[in-house]
Amino acid sequence: MSRQSATTVLTRTVTVATGVYAPGHLSGLTPYIPFELVDDVLTRTRRVQQRLRQLPSRVGVYFLLALGLFPNLGYARVWDKLTAGLQGLPLRRPSEKSLRDLRRRLGPTPMKELFEVLAGPLAQPTTPGVSYRRWRTVAFDGCNSLKAPDHPQIRRFLDKIRRHRGTAGYPALRLLALCETGTRGLLGAVFGPSATGEIAYATRLLPLLTPKMLLLADRGFDADAFLASVSNTGAQLLVRLNPRRRPAVLATLPDGSFLTRFHGLKLRIIEAHITATTSDGQHIGDHYWLTTTLLDHRIDPAEALARLYHERWEVESAFYALRHTLLTGRVLRSCDPSGLEQEVWALLTLYQVLRRAMVDATESVPGTDPDRASFTTALQASRDQVVTATGVLPADGTPSTADVFTTALLTTLLPRRRPRISARRVKCPLSRYPLNPAEQRPSASQNIKRLTINIHSPQGTRATTLAAETATSTSTTPLARTGTKDRTLQLLRTDPHRTWRVREIAQALQYPNFHSLCAQLSRWAGEGLLHKPDHGTYTLADSWIHHDQPNHSRRC
Repeated sequence: MSRQSATTVLTRTVTVATGVYAPGHLSGLTPYIPFELVDDVLTRTRRVQQRLRQLPSRVGVYFLLALGLFPNLGYARVWDKLTAGLQGLPLRRPSEKSLRDLRRRLGPTPMKELFEVLAGPLAQPTTPGVSYRRWRTVAFDGCNSLKAPDHPQIRRFLDKIRRHRGTAGYPALRLLALCETGTRGLLGAVFGPSATGEIAYATRLLPLLTPKMLLLADRGFDADAFLASVSNTGAQLLVRLNPRRRPAVLATLPDGSFLTRFHGLKLRIIEAHITATTSDGQHIGDHYWLTTTLLDHRIDPAEALARLYHERWEVESAFYALRHTLLTGRVLRSCDPSGLEQEVWALLTLYQVLRRAMVDATESVPGTDPDRASFTTALQASRDQVVTATGVLPADGTPSTADVFTTALLTTLLPRRRPRISARRVKCPLSRYPLNPAEQRPSASQNIKRLTINIHSPQGTRATTLAAETATSTSTTPLARTGTKDRTLQLLRTDPHRTWRVREIAQALQYPNFHSLCAQLSRWAGEGLLHKPDHGTYTLADSWIHHDQPNHSRRC
């Protein structure tokens, strides 16, 4: 007897754009970058094709995004990925030269415009980990790890980083981003040569800050003018200070923090020593100087703000996902400045779309923290769906691609984050930041068993603080510190409206070096602590006068 084998025929329906526009898709991510949005961006940037041929401009935009999804494949292989699920359609396979010409025809402007449309806060304010009180927490930081090809045109645009052991092998691109810490989504980004400082790039992103945001930043952003610019946007700030800075004390607060002024901007300073106890019993500590515009110690205790500052490190996770998970550490592919700019904007756009899809998935389950969603899972799910071309357009009788994407993310949620600590390692052998031989943090990651935060009051202060600790008002109390700056301010506050000569200040403070004191007084006048009405004379600046002090008569 002959045995007939049973066969099963599987069929599926794929809905895509018609004609030559069919390869223009990003599968399940297409609803986040709809055809109408791409067409509008191309129209506004005047990049719509003059004649409709085999490679329209809309297809070029999705092709650029697909290059980011498959950074290890060439043009022809990426095109094959876009058309693998479109079997049966009369599509011609373009040459690699045609695809290169398509990139040149588009230029970087449409991708930049598309990123700026998609950039912005992703989560609802009530989503866990997104906000501190009523402010959405955001962070500035820069990244120098994006490597460009070592090509003459690129070297004229970007410099190779010079290190103490030699010059880097590839030109480096500096990327600076404003990141939403709760979701690691991008509110904005700028990039360019690494020779330009981070503050110069960050200043270009300040218009993105709003009064509903709290900015977190490291000590590379503690310049007085930059802090004032951030404050002028209406946003609150919490920034780590360089430990070499010694802000003058305007008044102390009961929680150990104190008030000061930076060029007229009233700020609060928190000096904290944070000690982490690891699971093996090791104690690791570090000292932090933080400054903030949140001045009320009753509503925002110093310890709570010290714990909040740790959220700044979320932007590092965003850079890791971009340069390692998405790019797998590879060098960018473009060999000319225009193509390089286009490629980076396309990568940032793709990254933002992936983050938006991840946030939508986690918000479908109330109470889920967005940082539990796996970026690797989201990236792999997107690659799989591009090959099958599913979910480009909704079709009757087929499951929603958003549901498939959400299921993939929710079934692979990362465990709740546990506090850990390890030494920072720079793997580049030519790094100018070698491993510190005095590093206390363990080389391997260790769980933190206990975290102790001690707030230090200004050294040498009297027991006086901001009295009248009521719900409606506080009063300031002048202090005495051992530092020359604070001793000088304390002296001038004894008669705040008097004009003091330098020799009078030197004699009262018993300061031995007269010329050094002259230089310091001049510098403090430039910082706004003092006013210099005439040569060799100084008065206390109005902003540093305690208005609850008696108004002594002015002396000459």
